[in-house]
Amino acid sequence: MENIRSGKPPLPTRLLHGGDYNPDQWLDCPEVLEEDIVLMKKAHVNCVSLGIFAWSRLEPEEGRFDFDWLEKIMDNLYENGIYTILATPTGAMPHWLTDTYEEVNKVNKEGKRRIHGQRHNFCPSSPVMRERTRAIDTALSRRFGHHPGLLAWHLSNEYGGDGDWTDCHCPHCQANFRKWLQNRYGTLDNLNHAWWSGFWSNVVTSWEQIHSPVTYGEMTLHGLKLDWKRFVSEQMLDFCKAEADAVRTYSDAPVTINMMGPFDPLNYFQWAKELDIVSEDSYPFWHSQEDPLDPAVMAAFRYSLIRSLKKQPFLLMESVTSAVNWHPRCTLKRPGVHELSSLQAVAHGSNSVQYFQWRKSRGGSEKFHGAVVDHRNGENTRVFREVAHLGQRLEGLSDKVMKTCNRPRAAIVFDWENRWAAEDAQAIVNPLNFLEKWMPWFRPFWEQGVDVDIVDMDCGLEGYSLVVAPLNYMYRGDYAQRVRAFVEGGGTYVTSYWSGEVDEHDLCFLGHHPLSDVLGIRTEDIDVRPVNMENEVIWGKKRYPVMDLCAIVHPEGAQVLAEYARDFYAGFPALTRHSFGRGTAYFAAAECGGEFLGDLVKLVTEESGNTCALCSALPRGVTVTERKGGEGSLFFLQNFNPEPAAVILGKACLDAETGDTVTGAITLTPYECRILENGKEGESAREK
Repeated sequence: MENIRSGKPPLPTRLLHGGDYNPDQWLDCPEVLEEDIVLMKKAHVNCVSLGIFAWSRLEPEEGRFDFDWLEKIMDNLYENGIYTILATPTGAMPHWLTDTYEEVNKVNKEGKRRIHGQRHNFCPSSPVMRERTRAIDTALSRRFGHHPGLLAWHLSNEYGGDGDWTDCHCPHCQANFRKWLQNRYGTLDNLNHAWWSGFWSNVVTSWEQIHSPVTYGEMTLHGLKLDWKRFVSEQMLDFCKAEADAVRTYSDAPVTINMMGPFDPLNYFQWAKELDIVSEDSYPFWHSQEDPLDPAVMAAFRYSLIRSLKKQPFLLMESVTSAVNWHPRCTLKRPGVHELSSLQAVAHGSNSVQYFQWRKSRGGSEKFHGAVVDHRNGENTRVFREVAHLGQRLEGLSDKVMKTCNRPRAAIVFDWENRWAAEDAQAIVNPLNFLEKWMPWFRPFWEQGVDVDIVDMDCGLEGYSLVVAPLNYMYRGDYAQRVRAFVEGGGTYVTSYWSGEVDEHDLCFLGHHPLSDVLGIRTEDIDVRPVNMENEVIWGKKRYPVMDLCAIVHPEGAQVLAEYARDFYAGFPALTRHSFGRGTAYFAAAECGGEFLGDLVKLVTEESGNTCALCSALPRGVTVTERKGGEGSLFFLQNFNPEPAAVILGKACLDAETGDTVTGAITLTPYECRILENGKEGESAREK
């Protein structure tokens, strides 16, 4: 993987395979550490992450660093052909730090300060925490910054992720929040207007009057709550940037963090700008959903999102080999699912498959969390054999995969600030689960084998021929103008109910919808279908059930494609199409479920030239993801069914692993992933 920072060494030009390694838990068991090296070679491991949660070992008391054990481990790994992604240990603090300095512990929204324990437990505003973090990060950089086995820096661990303790409401954070607001608004008049603070007599006359939204204080001012979410994300990012600066003091290795898909509190589109590489932790709920395909669809979305942050390959930093220990039902992956799910990440742009964890710990909350090496049996387990087989397969694919990346021409808008505002709107559905409403729009692209980028409202739309913006409640900055230019220039744009309602301050637009001229409609109202009253949408000869939301709109130049069948808005448009400039804009007024969205996506992908490049039709549970390169494309044909599936290819290809020509009808075995290649010279070049 090529590193984007000028002057920095690139990562090795091969797929990485390995995972979180915690030798600090086994320093008194040298026979275990020796066995680890032997087993890693057998599992085709070429990279591990070290030092995560090891602060108490690395700095057993304030100012006294003990790095000798870590250096021995890194030396031994490197001598055996295994690289290290070295973590900073701030994911969990040692006792000496929390016991000596109370301020490093977070304060929750009930005003309670936490005591020592668990992880994600530090206040990002604490000067003491920042100083102690700078000290150990800089010391690690000085000692290991030029170690030949150092591949990259892994900052902390899953920043911010711990339920109710995600943000901190301590005095340091309150002071920084007020400074942040002053920088954002300049004057109290500007702030009061943006927050519409005349509501319930919330007018602010002094910066010191401002407090974060807490359960024992103000929780109804949407502008305050939205800005607090923005601040929390940016304040934690500022802490991350400080860690990055510290490890870069003596090192030019690239920097990454392990992200968590659409993790609500942190706006990863902002975060990605400060990182050299982005990484993802992925733990789909395999075999535990009502629809067994839901985990595959969600995983595909997460990988597409993370890849889209920088529009370049990412790293799968954590996944699980078998079962996690924290699901309601900790079901083992069925044979074949580990390989399929790992290759799914590669298909969507990952240049690694890494696990939490290499070896199960003997104690603690994760002692039964899946790992490559179990408590017993060493290499003699199904899991180990599956991991080793995948590692061997990745070695064979590496040269071809590393020359490619996903380059979709279709994009779906997923904007963190829009999600925050929409879920807090106190309208339509309370509480609104934004992701639950949004995901059905992603699914038909996956079902039809059409890869997509995930973009926010700051991303450029150049290079796309299709942009879909479901539940685009908030329009930030110049988003409306850029969409107008996109459609006018020939793009296809699709948006939906509950879109274009508020500006970036969560203030309602007055007069008309910001894109009324592009959409060719006048929006009036939105309804939530009464639970005891069914409705349908009529589109041509088909009828679709209305699931929930129903926008009431009037055509003003738009062509009506579908109409409501019942209730007082019978005959009103449910789907419209409007030509604007050289492009086309669609508005879906009704929430109608999967079949409706499948037909809509089929229509707009064909119109915009974004259909599957490998197959004209796919059976349920089978999808295609394309990675493109200068010498052609790799098609990952994936069967997520526990039974065989037949597929008819629309072109002749080569099997990327055997070199055999593949054409016509093929049958995928249960949970199989076939990787096919198509060269830039076309089919004839592949049939020689």
